[in-house]
Amino acid sequence: MGNLKKKRRLKMSQHKRRKRLKSNRHKKRTW
Repeated sequence: MGNLKKKRRLKMSQHKRRKRLKSNRHKKRTW
C-alpha cells in the first residue's frame, strides 16, 4: 500500500513539473 502511494505522489510531481516547463517556455517567448 505504501509503495502505491509513493508512486502516485511521483506521478503528481511529474505532472506539476511538466506544467511549470510549459509556462516557462511560454514566458520565454515574449518577443
